[in-house]
Amino acid sequence: MNPTRKRRLTIVVSVLAAAAVAIGLTVFALQQNMNYLFTPSQVQSGEASAYKTFRLGGMVKAGSIQRASDSLKVTFTVIDAGGAMPVEYTGILPDLFRDNQSVIATGHMDNARFIATEVLAKHDETYMPKELKDAMAKAHEGKKVDGAAAQDNKPGAPQP
Repeated sequence: MNPTRKRRLTIVVSVLAAAAVAIGLTVFALQQNMNYLFTPSQVQSGEASAYKTFRLGGMVKAGSIQRASDSLKVTFTVIDAGGAMPVEYTGILPDLFRDNQSVIATGHMDNARFIATEVLAKHDETYMPKELKDAMAKAHEGKKVDGAAAQDNKPGAPQP
């Protein structure tokens, strides 16, 4: 092989190796910033155990909100059709946060308790994030609610 071709081959291989390293680092960085959404029943079944941080979505259980008198610490329970997950949050909650409202909390698990770093509440009566709606529909699939079959989450269908 003559020196010119050898030099070109070396340059092409170097450029391809640099591109592969850059793509690998980009994918790794993007994976670290992903936040997956799980319902309480999915967390309890172990689907979220592979993730350090994730989002927990569901409804705030009626009567479960407990506020500490000496700090901003709040504990509450997030439920879906098949599970319940205790949540602990320290900070100011959104104005729309209350019993029987949809909520999405970002955080991590610690001793069977979800420690939230951010809590988002549903902003009106009809809004539910598509990810949460799909996850809740999947959780309701095939389950009985109050002795009746779970309703389909089709647009226009009444929500429980």
